[in-house]
Formats: sequence, structure tokens, C-alpha cells
Amino acid sequence: MSEKIATVAWLGAGKTGKGQISTETGVLKDQPYGFGTRFGDDRSGTNPEELLGAAHAACFTMAFAFAAEGAGFAVDRANTQAKVRLAKDAEGFVIDRITLTFEAKVPGLDEAQFKTLADGAKRNCPLSKALASVPEIVLDAKLLD
Repeated sequence: MSEKIATVAWLGAGKTGKGQISTETGVLKDQPYGFGTRFGDDRSGTNPEELLGAAHAACFTMAFAFAAEGAGFAVDRANTQAKVRLAKDAEGFVIDRITLTFEAKVPGLDEAQFKTLADGAKRNCPLSKALASVPEIVLDAKLLD
């Protein structure tokens, strides 16, 4: 078992307040976030959707690497971008789509094997499982020469 810790400190109201996000590893230490970094153009901090996307991309990519290794292939390189869409709904907001754009160079792997491994990684990585309530998780995967 493994547990990881993140903490948030928040001051003020929803729209005018400010928060800080930290992680136990110290990779994030008092990283600012607020209304402007989440819904506006403020690039001075982060937001929950960006962090969720980073976590999902990292989890998926590692799951693919393990799956490829298990099938007897070594990943030369792999890159994943996660685009997390926050949409308005009747209750406020909802994450209604995550698009994973993935490319990898895996010597000896054919297109059919690549698709099978990528689809399995999308389905089985722990973050994908945790995000099962997201109505649409799209994988756009490309095998590089």
C-alpha cells in the first residue's frame, strides 16, 4: 500500500480568496491557486484540473511502460499530454472530458500491439480507474517510427 499527501490552505471567499497547494515531497510548496488561475488567464499559479491532468498523464504513461515491458518491449520514449475540460452544468461545474494525447517510440512493437497496450494502460492505470465518473476519457495514441 502507498499513501501520498497533498495539503491546501485557503483564505477568503470562493471568487476573491486565494489558496496554496503543497505536497509531501516538496515538489509543490505553497503553490498559489485561486479563481484567476482556474477560470481566468492568471498564469502565476496552478489549478486542480491542471494537476489532475498531470497526474493522469504520468500514471497512464507509466502504466504503458510497464505493459510494454511485460509484453517484452522496451519503451525508447513516450510523451503524454492530458487536456482536462471543466464545463458548466446545472450544479456548478463538472469535468466532462479528458483527452490523453500520447506518442511513443517502442522498437519492434507493431501498430496492433501498440493500440492494445495503450488501450489497456488507459483502462487500467489507477488514475483512470479513479476518474471513472468522467463521462469521456479519449485516447489519441500514435506509434512513432
